Order: sequence, then C-alpha cells, then structure tokens
Amino acid sequence: MDISIIFKIAGVGVLTAVINQILKVSGKDDIATFVTLAGIIIVLFSVTDMISDLFNTVKTLFAI
Repeated sequence: MDISIIFKIAGVGVLTAVINQILKVSGKDDIATFVTLAGIIIVLFSVTDMISDLFNTVKTLFAI
C-alpha cells in the first residue's frame, strides 16, 4: 500500500484551509465556500480510482 496518497490528501486539506481562512478574513465568504468545495472534489477524484480497485479486488475475491 502506498502512503503517498495520505500525504496528498493532507496537502490538499492544508492548502484549502489556508486559502479558506485568507478569503474569509478578506470578506469573500462565498468564494471561500467554493474553494472548500473544490478541495473536496479534488480529493474525491483522487480517491475514486482506489475505491474502484477495492471493488474489483472484492469482486475477484468472492468470484466462484
């Protein structure tokens, strides 16, 4: 198992949190919400491939 995906997710989270706080301080709360949503979407797209591999592994494990 590759641990680099955990570091990528953490990096996106930290970057999103910093940008979110900067935008909230400057009074752009609506854009801060979109930045947070974009961060979540980026993480979901990076994890989708791993979830697909997991389902394929489970399917082949229980195949008769």
